Amino acid sequence: MTTPLNGPRIEPRGGRASGLVVLLHGYGANGDDLIALGDGWRRSLPDAAFVAPNAPQSIPGMYGGLQWFALTLRDPSEYWRGVAAAQPALDRFLDAELARYRLTADRLVLVGFSQGTMMALHVGLRRAPPPAGIVAYSGLLAGPDHLAETKARPPVLLVHGEADDLIPIDALHMAREALAGAGIPVEWHVRPGLGHGIDPEAQWMAGHFIAQSVRGVR
Repeated sequence: MTTPLNGPRIEPRGGRASGLVVLLHGYGANGDDLIALGDGWRRSLPDAAFVAPNAPQSIPGMYGGLQWFALTLRDPSEYWRGVAAAQPALDRFLDAELARYRLTADRLVLVGFSQGTMMALHVGLRRAPPPAGIVAYSGLLAGPDHLAETKARPPVLLVHGEADDLIPIDALHMAREALAGAGIPVEWHVRPGLGHGIDPEAQWMAGHFIAQSVRGVR
């Protein structure tokens, strides 16, 4: 079953938002899984709005589990078809959220985790005008051979656990090589001993990156 995108949010402290951070959760989770990251980042971005939309599809046999697209084969062709099919709904959501907060694209940062990272990279690199930045946690780049068709070149931060047994660390290295080869600014970090998750240091790195991105500082 497919539902319209919506999810938990954290409103800016001082009235009008100065930035928008959209958090895209992983397979089998929902927006509640990531929205708490915004609480930590509010210290450096008190006037930013944070929203974590629930993915549009329920997962058969997994009560409460949501997905951006189905994962059955878990191969590159399925990833590519999946992100392409899910892109229009996410683009509409991002357009509506920017309008809601009366912000331009250079005030938007996408943050993804796992399957959400696939969506953040795919959509963020194809939006015109592009977002201010993309944070990609513990995921992979779907369709790296299609990067030539992209025009957006927002800075990207890749963070991955060295001990990730769900999406191996090789995915980070493949993504960084493809992105750099396409002329996309990319920063990357490997977290020693970390599995498929986000530790405090990874959270701090992203917070610093987001603050620089929405302020236009590099």
